[in-house]
Amino acid sequence: MKIDLLTIFPEFFGQVFDFGIIRRAKLAGIVEINVYDLREFATDKHKMTDDRPFGGGDGMVMKPEPIFAAVESLLGTCDRDAYPKGAKVVLLSPQGHPLKQSRVRDLAETVDRMVILCGRYEGIDERVNEALVTDEISIGDYVLSGGEPAAVVLVDAMVRLLPEALGSETSAENDSFSNGLLDCPHYTRPAEFRGMKVPEVLLNGNHAEIESWRRQKALEKTKKFRKDLLEGANGECG
Repeated sequence: MKIDLLTIFPEFFGQVFDFGIIRRAKLAGIVEINVYDLREFATDKHKMTDDRPFGGGDGMVMKPEPIFAAVESLLGTCDRDAYPKGAKVVLLSPQGHPLKQSRVRDLAETVDRMVILCGRYEGIDERVNEALVTDEISIGDYVLSGGEPAAVVLVDAMVRLLPEALGSETSAENDSFSNGLLDCPHYTRPAEFRGMKVPEVLLNGNHAEIESWRRQKALEKTKKFRKDLLEGANGECG
């Protein structure tokens, strides 16, 4: 997968993708991540990427010209219907569709090239959305100062699902939300710490009992913290 990030603050991404799973995926050639300064695509002498909104109001709006120029440079066209196969242009904004694990998996499995627009100020000129954007995504019901933190979330969530990005093929299958539930509790050595003992079932070597315990604990945790997820779960919490 190739990911291109468009931002007016390229320095934000400095070393954020140089750690852990993403770093290993980059070194292995599983993912390529490029960061572009949107100002480099502005044509006026001041390299302006924003202007006041028509109709008045507070704040500034990101201009369409630099974004159109950037997308055309990266994908070879500003015609959304003519994008290369497997390419998407993603806008991160509070107005977008909520990002769920199922959507992340779909993107990881079907997208070969992704251009991510990191918005700022009061938003982006709506003509960008109308003509260029294939997917508008929100990472939650709150407002950030810009799309850069949301871009990190999206990239991290996708990359870890790419083939061979994780050390174990089943690691992602057991994550929270992957099966509709939160993850179960986990323990490691020592078996007893400050009077707190690891559940005996995890020490007996009976894999069927362990899986049953994990399923039950996942249901209990989901019932406690996210009852809304239980509607689609297979089973009920006791």
